[in-house]
Amino acid sequence: MSTPPEHPATALRVMTWNVWWRFGDWRTRRESILAVLEQERPDVLGLQEVWADADENLAHWLGERLGMHVAWSPSPAPERWRRRLVWNGEDPERADTFQFGNAVLSRYPFLAEDVAELPGGGHEDEGRTALRVLVDTPRRPLPFTTTHLNSSPAESAVRLAQVHVLVPFVAEGFRRGEHYPPVLTGDFNAVAESDELRLAAGYLTPGPVPGFVLVDAWRFAEAGDPGFTWDRRNPFVARVHQPSARIDHVLVGLSPFTGEGSVRTVRLVATEPVDGVWASDHAAVVVDLEP
Repeated sequence: MSTPPEHPATALRVMTWNVWWRFGDWRTRRESILAVLEQERPDVLGLQEVWADADENLAHWLGERLGMHVAWSPSPAPERWRRRLVWNGEDPERADTFQFGNAVLSRYPFLAEDVAELPGGGHEDEGRTALRVLVDTPRRPLPFTTTHLNSSPAESAVRLAQVHVLVPFVAEGFRRGEHYPPVLTGDFNAVAESDELRLAAGYLTPGPVPGFVLVDAWRFAEAGDPGFTWDRRNPFVARVHQPSARIDHVLVGLSPFTGEGSVRTVRLVATEPVDGVWASDHAAVVVDLEP
């Protein structure tokens, strides 16, 4: 694993990562996930496809080892994911004990935690949620939300309905002049050019909340870098027979003239195996914000 740029002491580092639930050799993979996070040292991290059972929660397992606070949002309808575990060889009775959801890890305490259930639609309600926290960073609170939208390529209409709930949820947790600009992270299962991402941003097309705009952090990346978070170089992706794509996003609210909360740098991590092990089927997005 290559050495990342040094974490600037003055930056606020945020990150999003889909950690591929309990699929594959999850015990070995979670050690690789931990190794990436130990190296990157995010201040606030949004995780999707987090698993939990009666004995253990991946987010808490990571939080204990990283010394981070944990917020957890289990799906209200995890049945589809449990069936997928059975298809992958898990005992059906054991599979029925697992929860699936989103989590936020933070180096700083949470001032508030809220969850929004997103519309189901499609063939089955997948129990998608958005988890919003208010992080007590040293300078001012940071409103931070992570989410995971429906996954089928044919469900753009469902994702649009989810964005219509998601963005007002993000906006209502933000107090201009009191907070940092809000950060929305997650696996949107949609590329930046999609209707759902255009709607979420609110500047290429009118957004759900008048006057509320979110900037795609990848606009600050090196010119020409596609930023594939779903990359066919990863063998877990190649076997799905879908093209590489940038479907994991960090969206940041407009910063004031002081520049607080604006994007300084953005890059991908977990784009190579860790000691021969791919940590997830997704790469992670790391963004350094102006403090």
